[in-house]
Amino acid sequence: MSRTITVGLDGSAESRAAADWAAREAALRELPVRLVHVWEPVPEPMAAPPAGSREDLVREAAERLRLAHPGIPVTAEQRAGTAVAELVGAARDADLLVLGSRALSGLRGFLVGSVGQAVIARTTAPVVVVRAGERAADEHLPDPAGTPSAATAFRPVVLGLDTGRPGGTPLAFAFEEARRRDAALHVVHGGDLAPYHGYGLDAGARPSDDLARRRAARLGEVLRPWRERYPGVEVVETSRTGSPADRLLDAARDASLLVVGRRVRHRPVGAHIGSVTHAVLHHATVPVAVVAHD
Repeated sequence: MSRTITVGLDGSAESRAAADWAAREAALRELPVRLVHVWEPVPEPMAAPPAGSREDLVREAAERLRLAHPGIPVTAEQRAGTAVAELVGAARDADLLVLGSRALSGLRGFLVGSVGQAVIARTTAPVVVVRAGERAADEHLPDPAGTPSAATAFRPVVLGLDTGRPGGTPLAFAFEEARRRDAALHVVHGGDLAPYHGYGLDAGARPSDDLARRRAARLGEVLRPWRERYPGVEVVETSRTGSPADRLLDAARDASLLVVGRRVRHRPVGAHIGSVTHAVLHHATVPVAVVAHD
């Protein structure tokens, strides 16, 4: 099957926002969009939506997307089965899987449901989670008058990087996204100060200062070959002590996209996405890309 940007569609406001984001990304990548609606069969005594209404949902969503994003090829399909299994299957031949996430009313952030978390944990394709209400203008800088605009430059892309196990796949994804947007890439590394750190330091030296220098040097070392590979991408490095999730959430407030890695864990049971990834998925206010790596 040809390469696509695939969207999990359920008719909700968040899945519509995900479809719109996918269409904008498809324009940057020059790829088509595929909408996938999964219908989970229910036992006979339980009420199930009629086939016609399901077909209408998919058809109307595809037509709306074509009108809103002319020039982007859009296809749609229905699948019967469990949502997690079908979405994971749909992601296998996709460049990217895009899912919607319900906004937390009155609170900062959004809520990733059990299906979304399970799909993220089980697929090796990059997954982008988009909150309800996300607009094209949110990803761009305001115009000179301070008005939101989709015609201005993109806000930066933010990458959360574990310098101990950086993973080439998240790095490549983040640099490519910054290049496509002609945007700066802000690379953030954070971590708590280990209780034993500081032994052997010279008198008067502060452990936090020494650790910061070491981490900054390591971050620069990891990024050096990527800077050379993407000379046109402006890179801003930040390495500080503190909660990695908090550092990322702070950095992503003015970002167009937040990219985090997820280590692939070959375990027979359970869904594992990592504590930092889990935190940013539930509290970031911008689209979050989760990129699996070994």
